[in-house]
Amino acid sequence: MVGAATNRDKYGNKVLRCYMQHGRRVYPFNPRAGEIEGLACAAAVKDLPDTVKSISFITPPPVTEQVVKEAIAKGIENIWLQPGAGSPAAIADCRKAGINVIGDGSCVLVHMGFDNHRVNT
Repeated sequence: MVGAATNRDKYGNKVLRCYMQHGRRVYPFNPRAGEIEGLACAAAVKDLPDTVKSISFITPPPVTEQVVKEAIAKGIENIWLQPGAGSPAAIADCRKAGINVIGDGSCVLVHMGFDNHRVNT
């Protein structure tokens, strides 16, 4: 999850916890944090395990555009651009590389359901 945040009030943390609440294996990506929600952070896409085939983004568009290029090089197959993370350039790069991309403003918190009041993920 690119853009994972240490602050539980930020969407970058809520999306991470949403995946955790639903039993999904998730790897937080934040080059400025060592650990978030008890999970070790990756500092770069290349640091993610080779088994990772899907990435969610909750980053500003310029960051998204840069990291999408790294995801293409890594062989990522699926990308979900959370609201505010998308850009026409990032979506075009995904499509050109044959990556399945969700970039229509759909939010994982809505689609999967997120319980913000749950203390433990």
